[in-house]
Amino acid sequence: MDRTIKMMIGALAVLIVLVPLGLLATGETFGEWGAEEVKEKLGYVPRGIESLGSLWSAPIPDYSFPGAETFTESALAYIASAIIGVVVCAGLLYIIGKKLTAGRSD
Repeated sequence: MDRTIKMMIGALAVLIVLVPLGLLATGETFGEWGAEEVKEKLGYVPRGIESLGSLWSAPIPDYSFPGAETFTESALAYIASAIIGVVVCAGLLYIIGKKLTAGRSD
């Protein structure tokens, strides 16, 4: 395996382990707002959010699993969410890369 790829995987692993630090932060996460929070901030819900907001619901809402109540359980749920996200994104990028480079000899 290429040294650069090993370093990138190591950096990703460190970032995944550090993900639960977000649990220590106070306040809300910027930009991860639902229609209610947008209405609270703007005074209205933009038409696009209102009409398309119900099309998608997060597979792991709030990066947590049902029953995760302690800090340790929440931290493990955050780490699991990060691993799932990295695997899904890396897999999609790998498939797209293979499709784009199919047939090239270099």
